[in-house]
Amino acid sequence: MSAPFTALLIANRGEIAIRIARACADLEIRSVAVFAEDDDASLHTRKADLAVPLKGRGVPAYLDMDQLIAIAAAQGCDAIHPGYGFLAENAEFARRCQAAGITFIGPAPEVLELFGDKAAARALAERCGVPLVAGINQAVSLEQAQAFCAEHGAVMLKALAGGGGRGMRAVFEPATLAEAYARCQSEAQAAFGNGALYIEQLVSDARHIEVQVLGDGSGAVSHLWERDCSLQRRNQKLVEIAPSPDLDSGVRDAMIAAALQLAADVKYCGIGTFEFLLDAAQPGRFYFMEANPRVQVEHTVSEQVTGIDLLHTQLKLVAGQSLAALGLLQPPAVQGFAVQLRINLETLHADGSTRPAVGTLTAFDPPSGPGLRVDGYGYAGYPVSPSYDSLLAKLIAQGADYPAALRRAYRALSEFRLEGVANNLHLLQNLLRHPAVQRHQVNTRFVENQLSELLAPQPQAHAHRYFAVSSASVAATLHSVDAPPGSVPLTTPNTGVLVCLEVAEGDAVAAGQSIAVLEAMKMEFVVKASHSGIVRALAAQPGDTLAEGQTLLFIEPAEVDGSAQHDEQSLDLAHIRADLAEVLERHALLTDARRPEAVAKRRKTGQRSARENLADLLDDGSFSEYGALALAAQRRRRSTEELLQLSPADGLIAGIGTVNAAAFGSQAARCMSIAYDYTVFAGTQGVINHKKTDRMLQLAEQWRLPLVLFAEGGGGRPGDTDFVGVAGLDCHTFVGMAKLSGLVPLVGVVSGRCFAGNAALLGCCDVIIATENATIGMAGPAMIEGGGFGRFTPEQVGPVSVQGPNGVIDVQVADEAAAVQVAKQYLSYFQGPLADWQCRDQRELRQLIPENRLRVYDIRQVIATLADADSVLELRRAFAPGLITALIRIEGRPFGLLANNPAHLGGAIDAQAGDKAARFMQLCDAFDIPLLSLCDTPGFMVGPEAEKQATVRHISRMFVAAASLTVPFFTVVLRKGYGLGAQAMAAGSFHSPLFTIAWPSGEFGAMGLEGAVRLGFAKELAAQPDAAAQKALFDKLVAKAYEQGKGLNMASYLEIDAVIDPAETRAWLLRGLNATPPAAPRQGKKRPFVDTW
Repeated sequence: MSAPFTALLIANRGEIAIRIARACADLEIRSVAVFAEDDDASLHTRKADLAVPLKGRGVPAYLDMDQLIAIAAAQGCDAIHPGYGFLAENAEFARRCQAAGITFIGPAPEVLELFGDKAAARALAERCGVPLVAGINQAVSLEQAQAFCAEHGAVMLKALAGGGGRGMRAVFEPATLAEAYARCQSEAQAAFGNGALYIEQLVSDARHIEVQVLGDGSGAVSHLWERDCSLQRRNQKLVEIAPSPDLDSGVRDAMIAAALQLAADVKYCGIGTFEFLLDAAQPGRFYFMEANPRVQVEHTVSEQVTGIDLLHTQLKLVAGQSLAALGLLQPPAVQGFAVQLRINLETLHADGSTRPAVGTLTAFDPPSGPGLRVDGYGYAGYPVSPSYDSLLAKLIAQGADYPAALRRAYRALSEFRLEGVANNLHLLQNLLRHPAVQRHQVNTRFVENQLSELLAPQPQAHAHRYFAVSSASVAATLHSVDAPPGSVPLTTPNTGVLVCLEVAEGDAVAAGQSIAVLEAMKMEFVVKASHSGIVRALAAQPGDTLAEGQTLLFIEPAEVDGSAQHDEQSLDLAHIRADLAEVLERHALLTDARRPEAVAKRRKTGQRSARENLADLLDDGSFSEYGALALAAQRRRRSTEELLQLSPADGLIAGIGTVNAAAFGSQAARCMSIAYDYTVFAGTQGVINHKKTDRMLQLAEQWRLPLVLFAEGGGGRPGDTDFVGVAGLDCHTFVGMAKLSGLVPLVGVVSGRCFAGNAALLGCCDVIIATENATIGMAGPAMIEGGGFGRFTPEQVGPVSVQGPNGVIDVQVADEAAAVQVAKQYLSYFQGPLADWQCRDQRELRQLIPENRLRVYDIRQVIATLADADSVLELRRAFAPGLITALIRIEGRPFGLLANNPAHLGGAIDAQAGDKAARFMQLCDAFDIPLLSLCDTPGFMVGPEAEKQATVRHISRMFVAAASLTVPFFTVVLRKGYGLGAQAMAAGSFHSPLFTIAWPSGEFGAMGLEGAVRLGFAKELAAQPDAAAQKALFDKLVAKAYEQGKGLNMASYLEIDAVIDPAETRAWLLRGLNATPPAAPRQGKKRPFVDTW
């Protein structure tokens, strides 16, 4: 069979790079290694067919995606293998490889992204029914972590992105949580560029079991059994075993089934590992921990017990071969046991901390023989650098059973000659000789709990089965510099590689002056003089690897004036450095002042710029803009300079700030705003634009930020070129917006044209505020015409004259200034009570309902009188005019208001009114706003024409919505309270509200009084001799029914709670509200969503 690839670039170093190079040689693939400027002595450079230098030193050189892809292209490589660590789980690197036409040896970028986000991986497991420990599937704040810890006890903090034990801490006591959180966050940021953490309950007595999975991308998956990785130090593995000793077969089968289910769900391609915790306290109970979508350090033990070369298999699967073709749909039987020991160059302390070793290997003579394998990159003379991981080699021993494998591994350690640099051979020997390890009675905390014993001198020394080099001969090889007379050494504060010396012999040095730069663990450290004097000798040169406390140079003490010395902190504070000037200029390009032509276009249409709208909405100085430097995904067709001019912020201005903070305080005023900029590609939604929106929506969900969306724009953008895919239908923007429904208030503002995707986001909002010039539609003119539905101007698609009466628009205003004021007012009802309020003389209410029960009155005048002055915000006024929905305040406290409008259909409730009321009740309940119902209805609208509107279903929504309410509900009957309609206005029953009260004008009946008389006394009326007699009897019976249905009579039967003086209505409402407890704080949604209709 032909080689899977022609040439392959190895984007890694050390032992895994050698392992990949050997696999390539087996499969006749030309291999190309790379090496950093300080890593040319690494053995992997000699094992590949070609080694190409990288620009840069240390880990950053191996993380330079552009450089790696450029080298691969230059060398004719059609594949890149990332190994493990470095870029192995980087979805962006995989995408760049894909875009360059180079195969990334690993799963698809989407799969890397999924498993790289540990919270998303947990969500997948939850969806697949795979057991999980209790946890929070998102980035958590310290406060959220503390709350979780208080509820669950011991917890585990973990980096949301990345793995390998970095950014991970077990927390047993709440008092230590804050420190652990800070350290995890710092480690995660340094290791993965992302400081986000998630939290889960700690399984304190657990074994770490992982399943080796194979997939060919079609959905077909298989496995190569499991490995036990319980012996760890600080969550980093030391010893791995395959298969897991003493693992119950039923548990093994269940774990493997769970791993295969997860892999199949994502159509996994290549090799990967799914990791689980086995709970010793609950035998048989296990939990999914994480997935590692790459080759693992410990893949070797699976190879030894199955006979399958995992690197060969990985390359063939990614090249497109199927599991069936490789004969791997079923796993081979396990042959014996294999144990892997990680040989690390480090010093391990009793507190669990490690110090990377430096120096030169004076001897590297690994063991050999039957059942032994060593994968490493050491050799005598190798200069060890602290800039890289401490793993030097992996010793793998195989035996017929677990004890035999351990014995072989222990003897191999005794044969391993490794000299010149500190290492962990002694620790591993002690570990293998421990009785608990030999019985495999261990858990993930075993090494940590036994560390003092494992590091201590042993009663019986370990045998050294090799000849050692004499210490004298070693010392003779070391370079030394004699101290000049009268001088004192200046030593290094930590281990590192000397990058540069900033002084020379004879220089005068002041105390605190910078004299050198050391590089260690991906960071540069400035070395400063501890005392002043004259440099008499240099003991090191740039490029040397220095241990902590090693002499750097010798200084003859002397008084040296350091006043002329300065560092970056003492520079002129008004000085603008070049890098800052570049940033400031990029931000300046975004301002309206630098975009006069764009602003002029807005003025021509009588509109404001997006930035003007945000400045008006948000409190002064409160706005922090996210993604301001974004540019459109069109770099393949336009230069950066063009894009800077054409696509500032990629047409989307987004960030966080406050609204109404002066009235409600900064915490209650928190807000997010997203504004499409119509001057940039007509406000369309591009690739980067969507990415920014997704980021903002995720933050809004995580931190429960109310959102104001300025939605003007034309929907999807066809001109973006820089993405991999066809239609982009896998974007998360719309589901991200929809998830906010019911969680935070959502306000949509539209002026001008709003079509397609922009309209879809607008439609997810709780309230839509539209200016008179707005036109809204699920497609613009071009799409409508393309679909064969005719030719229309934008203004004909969905003007306010259509979208107001049909219920799409909640509030119609004159212009954007008015829209912003309404948005601020709307948000205020969700921000809390107002201390400063006024209202009209409540005695006016006594006269607003006419004594003539047939006389119509103005319900809006009643509302304006009852509510605080200027506090009424009516929603959907043009839609279902027979029912009014509004937000009001009573003594500064927010209420939602429902009111029948007797001026329309006499207050009868039609199908549209049922929809309007049900949605409004959902909205108020979702955000804990109490509801006030002003009832004056003869009932539901009836008749054949009404039934054509599906009245039965629409009106019943009022009952269903009301039945799930948890907020206080108050009903005040102003006049008519008839039948089912009145019950619907009272949350389903007159005894459902906290109180149902009536004004003296209230009248009640099972149906309209006149209709009840006509139906109930039809025979009596028909028996009258003439029309005059019929009318007299009818009037008499109606008067009797009215007397029977008066509020006082209803109250006497306790069907209502009271009949009150209208002037006392506000007092009743406030007393009723004070009788209810405050709404309980919420962690998530109270309702799944608020109906968009």
